[in-house]
Amino acid sequence: MAAAVVRRGAAGWRRWHGRVMVCSRAMASKTPVGFIGLGNMGNPMAKNLVKHGYPVIAYDVFPEACKEFQDLGAQVTDSPADVAEKADRIITMLPSSPNAIEVYTGANGILKKVKKGSLLIDSSTIDPAVSKELAKAVEKMGAVFMDAPVSGGVGAARAGNLTFMVGGVEQEFDAAKELLTCMGSNVVYCGEVGTGQAAKICNNMLLAISMIGTAEAMNLGIRLGLDPKLLAKILNMSSGRCWSSDTYNPVPGVMEGVPSANNYQGGFGTTLMAKDLGLAQISATNTKTPVPLGSQAHQIYRMMCAKGYALKDFSAVFQFLREEETL
Repeated sequence: MAAAVVRRGAAGWRRWHGRVMVCSRAMASKTPVGFIGLGNMGNPMAKNLVKHGYPVIAYDVFPEACKEFQDLGAQVTDSPADVAEKADRIITMLPSSPNAIEVYTGANGILKKVKKGSLLIDSSTIDPAVSKELAKAVEKMGAVFMDAPVSGGVGAARAGNLTFMVGGVEQEFDAAKELLTCMGSNVVYCGEVGTGQAAKICNNMLLAISMIGTAEAMNLGIRLGLDPKLLAKILNMSSGRCWSSDTYNPVPGVMEGVPSANNYQGGFGTTLMAKDLGLAQISATNTKTPVPLGSQAHQIYRMMCAKGYALKDFSAVFQFLREEETL
């Protein structure tokens, strides 16, 4: 076995045993953290890091998204590469696989200036195969990549109680968890790189199916003369109960503080759900896994995007079903 090599940088002591890295970041608690992607989810996540005392170095492709963080004292940069130059722990929260590839490997990407030993955590929901390719590219630069997609939506991001599903080198999990617990109440190690993404797309496929089922059941009950609040109450004390019925009900007027109470604004967009279901379809094809309900859900959300629902919350499937009598 190769002799152990000890390195020290801003991220603390690192011990290398051959090609396997074991690291301790006990001294790194309040060193700067890079955050790339300040959208609906990234914004509150980065704010929670600031609340926990971490100096944040921020970047977003839309400069106006960064202004709020400048006011909070964060340092704003001009590119992902500049973030990598200034921070050796970076979290990315991006809309899609192409965005992630560009941010990491593009002309002004993270890998242009990443420091050896840096910890790069991607909380985007992307193709597990893309996560694995990014991990290989990052490893060649002497850094560490972990995929850590989230569940819980914007509300959980604001409250700091997201669930993180983490894939990567197990020895690095504690280092990642130090940051992720500032933004989430559940941080689960799933296995090697890509398994976090695998868990996330399985969860979102089930979420889409259950939301469509809840919307169908509520719509049918209302047309049969049931009061929607009464029907929701019955469902939620019966075997049909699910998150879509008891926490995120899609029927306007049934619950407060959810997108259905605000004309389906905010929350988790229909376009993003269609994207995640597409990822599930790709994975199902690659693994020869039958997912008939997942496939049908994908088609429904694609139709919603084509019918003007793209920017509405995915629970707007109730409104879609009410209006599309021909389905």
